[in-house]
Amino acid sequence: MLNFMKNKILIPLLIIGCIAAFLSFKYTGKGQSSEDKRKLVIETVMKTIQQVHFSPKNIDDSFSSRVYHRIIHDFDYDKLFFTQQDINKLKVYEFKIDDQLKETSIEFFDSLDAIWMKKIAQAEKFYPDLLSKPFTFNKNEELELNSDKEAFATDDKALMDRWKLFLKYRVLAKFVDLKDEQNKKKENKDSVNAVMKTDAELEVSAREDIRKFYQRVFTRYHKWKADDRFTAYVNTITSTEDPHTTYFPPEDKKDFDVTMSGSFFGIGAKLSPANDKITITEIITGSPSWKQGELKSGDEIIKVAQGENPPVDVQGMDLNDAIKLIRGPKGTEVRLTVKRADGSTKVVALKRDVIQMDEVFAKSAIIKVKDGPIGYIYLPEFYADFNHTSGRTCSVDMAEEVKKLKQAGVTGIIVDLRRNGGGSLGDVVDIAGLFVGKGPVVQVKSNHASPSVLRAQPGDSILYSGPLAIMVNGGSASASEILAAALQDYKRAVIVGSLTYGKGTVQKMVDLDQMIDPMTRVLMKNDTDGSMGQSIGALKLTMEKFYRVNGGSTQLKGVKPDIAIPDDYEMYEDDDIGERHNKSALAWDEIPPANYKATGSVSNLNQLSQLSESRIKSNPTFRQIQENSEFYKRKKENNKVVLTEEQFRKDQEEMTAHSKKLEELLKKNPLLELSNPPADMGKVTADSVAITKNKDWLKNLSKDCYLSETVNIVNDMIKSGMKVNMGTGMK
Repeated sequence: MLNFMKNKILIPLLIIGCIAAFLSFKYTGKGQSSEDKRKLVIETVMKTIQQVHFSPKNIDDSFSSRVYHRIIHDFDYDKLFFTQQDINKLKVYEFKIDDQLKETSIEFFDSLDAIWMKKIAQAEKFYPDLLSKPFTFNKNEELELNSDKEAFATDDKALMDRWKLFLKYRVLAKFVDLKDEQNKKKENKDSVNAVMKTDAELEVSAREDIRKFYQRVFTRYHKWKADDRFTAYVNTITSTEDPHTTYFPPEDKKDFDVTMSGSFFGIGAKLSPANDKITITEIITGSPSWKQGELKSGDEIIKVAQGENPPVDVQGMDLNDAIKLIRGPKGTEVRLTVKRADGSTKVVALKRDVIQMDEVFAKSAIIKVKDGPIGYIYLPEFYADFNHTSGRTCSVDMAEEVKKLKQAGVTGIIVDLRRNGGGSLGDVVDIAGLFVGKGPVVQVKSNHASPSVLRAQPGDSILYSGPLAIMVNGGSASASEILAAALQDYKRAVIVGSLTYGKGTVQKMVDLDQMIDPMTRVLMKNDTDGSMGQSIGALKLTMEKFYRVNGGSTQLKGVKPDIAIPDDYEMYEDDDIGERHNKSALAWDEIPPANYKATGSVSNLNQLSQLSESRIKSNPTFRQIQENSEFYKRKKENNKVVLTEEQFRKDQEEMTAHSKKLEELLKKNPLLELSNPPADMGKVTADSVAITKNKDWLKNLSKDCYLSETVNIVNDMIKSGMKVNMGTGMK
């Protein structure tokens, strides 16, 4: 999700004009069909990719086959809808999609969509019947949970058999949960009068819970409109080009901007779709809801009205659709009809205002250590508000956090980039400048062009030059890798953790409306009653790759930490983590290094690594993390489950035993002692919600064994003679 520097990049007008000239589809006026719009989207997306993408792939039979297999998998990843008979009908398109893309045809999508809708309707009819009959859990039936190892069901009868087995597995899991809950009640002295169910009655309850679950699932399928399915198809095509080129319909583009900026116009109430009800779970401090004080956590929103307009019933509505009704322009009024916990209802009128999502913003803490306090900065993403010049940016916030920690007299600083997926490239450059001063930070190269070097701006001074460690893991990607790589190449910081994601490409948002011919654009703007709409959305397009100042790319290979710590990131993930596991990923390469000079601040890496390795080997927590990681990988490779209560419990107990071992070890770990910087005390004690959130955050950090080991590493850096220089200038 990288954006070049701090402002949106506008594709040069010459390129836009050239691309528009290539487009052959003509919009002829009002009332065009959705098919016309889809053809225009396909044509515009494909022409834009071919002309502007960093390394566009050949649109040939091989590309066609990859798109075909991806979309089949995405639509039916559990192989519960398509039969081999359905696949045989679609198979004729496997090597024709490339030709259809060149001809602006959507024939394959139409065929796929028609079969998909038929199969959804079919499954919706027979799953209730399968759940109407009791299951027994004493027969040695097996279910393969990894659908990639299974063929499609041969026909509808075989498909129903697969559904039966799959539903039995879901009911078995629920039955065991209900039985365990009941057994806990038996042990509770306060539940003497509780009604205890027989196994047969628990099985009935389990089937009913699973029936309600699938009822909600199929409700969501029905809300997945044809345009949404078409968007999924387009994104299968773009992700076959590379993993990060993405098509955004107009509404999704707005959501993307909100994610990047960390702010939006709304009322400041966090919502949850629990039990199919839209319920308020938290009121954001300082928001309109917080200031007015009438909305409470636990209130259910049942209607939403825009000012004095008639209200819209949102009961049973998809959460995202309800959120779109609640958000709106700054200063406008929204009226919510809410149901209290006591059953009463109330209409609450609120004026929308800017809502800051504090969870994405940088924040810091101070870790008490015998030889002097160490600062900790958490940066969950490289955020920037591209739509507002006064919006928050992570580089400015990071500088403020560093200043707070310096004022508190820290002897070293840790920057936590774990699970940070990236963001604004310009802010990475500025943040690197806080620690290395002026100089090259990253090299950026577009297709058929010489690399450009992005530098911390002339005149920038080093804000902090003391001991520095950067925490990374498999979820650290893109901008996180640029910062870690730059500080590693300058030998300015010790990189601690595990191999990073390996995303070395730069994406820019391209307004697709600007890519179509001028006449079509004018007609679209005037189309107020046709289904064509006035916009076709945007394309987040891979247009550049970035390279380290040493010339190597982080693409595929990622950033290898200076000091490795066993990683738990992939332990609980369903898929392999990292660019290197994606067949569509761009290749690794290298270019000449930039003209930079390493600071040499970190000169004893071997010694630091040996000390850390010795601690990790003797640490039972890290040994258990490694053991758990290997165990879960074996479970992923062998995903067959036996559908008997006895074997299911045995498997669950085995997994629980590994988790409990780690939990017990974490409880025994010495806790870190953390506090907030003095400058933050007013903010973190503003109200009861802020106090609770801050307390929970510090508590979780205190038990973080990765952070604890990183503190040890920084201590080693300090003891080995790396002096702290709190000066603000460069020599």
